[in-house]
Amino acid sequence: MIWLTHLRGKQFVLNAEMIESIEALPDTTITLFNGRKYIVQEKVEEVVSKVIEYKKQAYPVLDILKYLPR
Repeated sequence: MIWLTHLRGKQFVLNAEMIESIEALPDTTITLFNGRKYIVQEKVEEVVSKVIEYKKQAYPVLDILKYLPR
C-alpha cells in the first residue's frame, strides 16, 4: 500500500498491487486493473519510487535468498 494525494489535497492509500499503468496527462493518472482511475498530485516518478519501495518491503528478495540451498 502506498500513500498518495488527490488533486484536492486529501491523502489516501492505494493498493500498489492493483496498478496497471501510470501516465502524465498532464496530471498523474493511475489506472488500476479493474479500470478505475485516480488522478494524484504526485509526479509519475514519485509514484514509481513509492511502488518500488513498497515492493522492496513486501518482497524482500535478499532475505529470501539466504534460505535457498547452496
